[in-house]
Amino acid sequence: MNPNANATLMQLIPFAAVAVIFYFLLIRPQQKQLKETKLMLEALKAGDRVITRGGMIGVITSVKEDEIELEIAKGVKASFTRSAIGAVMNGKVTQAN
Repeated sequence: MNPNANATLMQLIPFAAVAVIFYFLLIRPQQKQLKETKLMLEALKAGDRVITRGGMIGVITSVKEDEIELEIAKGVKASFTRSAIGAVMNGKVTQAN
């Protein structure tokens, strides 16, 4: 190898290191979070207490293909898409002090 090729290779090493760090700090965790969210949305069932991405809390009364029906107050039901569900709150009800 000639000296210019070695110099060029040495200049590329920091870029490769940044790319690897970028992958492990940003891309990989995001892929893991997307996978967990997909699994959570697929596992939704009637009776689950959930919070929507808009902050509305309710209990799932029925699940259809891509539609969830929530009871948000006694006798008040609203329909949402599955993707509108932000989290399942079963057994994790917290009260403000």
